[in-house]
Amino acid sequence: MKPLSVVVGAVLASTLLIVSLPPSLPAVAADEVEYWPQWRGPGSQGISHEKNLPDEWSATKGVRWKTPIPGRGHSSPIIWDKKIFLTTSLEGEIVAGAKPVQHIRKGQVFVHPDSMAGNRSHTLKTLCLDRDTGKILWERTSYAGTVYDDRHRKNTYASATPVTDGKYVYTFFDAEGLYCYDFDGRLIWKTSLGKIAKMGLGNGISPVLYQNLLILQCDQEDGDTGASFIAAVDKLTGKEVWRTPREHRKTWATPLVVQADKRTELIASGAETVISYDPATGKEYWRCGGVRGHAIPSTVAGHGMVFVSAGYPSKRALGIRTGGAGDLTNTPNLVWQYDKGTAYVPSPILYGDYLYLVSDAGILTCIEAKTGVVKYEGGRVPVPATFTASPIAFDGKILLTSEDGDTFVIQAGPTHSVLRTNSLGEPVFASPAVSAGMIFIRGEKNLYCISHEKTKG
Repeated sequence: MKPLSVVVGAVLASTLLIVSLPPSLPAVAADEVEYWPQWRGPGSQGISHEKNLPDEWSATKGVRWKTPIPGRGHSSPIIWDKKIFLTTSLEGEIVAGAKPVQHIRKGQVFVHPDSMAGNRSHTLKTLCLDRDTGKILWERTSYAGTVYDDRHRKNTYASATPVTDGKYVYTFFDAEGLYCYDFDGRLIWKTSLGKIAKMGLGNGISPVLYQNLLILQCDQEDGDTGASFIAAVDKLTGKEVWRTPREHRKTWATPLVVQADKRTELIASGAETVISYDPATGKEYWRCGGVRGHAIPSTVAGHGMVFVSAGYPSKRALGIRTGGAGDLTNTPNLVWQYDKGTAYVPSPILYGDYLYLVSDAGILTCIEAKTGVVKYEGGRVPVPATFTASPIAFDGKILLTSEDGDTFVIQAGPTHSVLRTNSLGEPVFASPAVSAGMIFIRGEKNLYCISHEKTKG
């Protein structure tokens, strides 16, 4: 609802190592293009190193193109070269006799008051668009039929962001399958990791690429069924390589691959614990007491640390030093803890020396990442708003996009300042993407390309 960092110009490397790199990477040169190949872009950090990106637009200004997208989806667009990939879900009629899986909580049948749509037919699609024109190049039906579980009324069945290695694109629809397409839309393989259910609230965790592996975190239900796990499949065949059980309740935080001092670690957030695994084998390196709430915001990393958070029912953010072993709870590797200002849905962003927490109401907290020292609290946007999309950052600015479609441009740094507000006039739930001097924003009905170039059409 991730990790690979690559800066590309005219020549691209054919072999990719998917690791998270620190946010202090040098700026991309003027003649280079930075691709956005996964959830939250390079390194899954939400940061673009391109220069001269647009930071002012409206529904009638700065929109290079706008393309209607059928159905609904909260997945973000990803970009490789001149192709954009995203997923969508088209909801059909009620199917006679269709029922979602039954959920049990404390020995009783449980139906979440906001769950819905498990009794209908659904068509789940993967789309490819031209980056420069917005033309839909192809769309493929990945799955059509009834679904295993309900979804939350605000969620969709296409909320996991695809990932690409530059040759294939991978899309994940939880119980409805994992799919691999080439860039021409040919289905290479499809597979299933089993029946995945989340108490009728729907999907959101995005697939992660690491070397030849595609990694999926599949925490389910209330964590008491023995069904939760994290697994890896071979990216070329879809065959399962390893699977590690997890005693965790449902999560929506996409795991993150980071480079520690002498090894690569796979960080999986959870309410009960935060666990570091060897991404090649699924073997556990270390664990630490978790966020004590729904693990929905994704992990960010830098300065030899990882930062995890949750906003409900508990509010908690943790700064944990990587490279440890065993249980790190109450050890110096748990560098700091902060118990307010966190979001239920939006992920934090680490930009330079500072970690920015964004509440669901758009209230910002700026923390010195390495120490946990609070630089400011209560930084507000100019109008009341609700946020589902996660922030992105570039060129000393942080962009927050609200559900109303307003993007607030915030000056990065230890002093809070709102530089401007840009409105598209369409609801936005998906997080933006950046590539080739353009910003791509998925609205409720349209995909927008924001550019310095003259508005087309």
